[in-house]
Amino acid sequence: MNNKACGTRPDADAIPTRVVLVDAERLTRLMIRCGIGVQVKPTVHIVEVDEDFFE
Repeated sequence: MNNKACGTRPDADAIPTRVVLVDAERLTRLMIRCGIGVQVKPTVHIVEVDEDFFE
């Protein structure tokens, strides 16, 4: 995370409450994992026959 961008670190340090800074990649992972601000679209499952099963 680039702490120098936009002065985020000094701003966070000035707040008396605990603040956790996250970069865009971590924020995206958290949003997907927790289902916040995202929508699940229909998915396609691709299957193939397991030829070993029939041996």
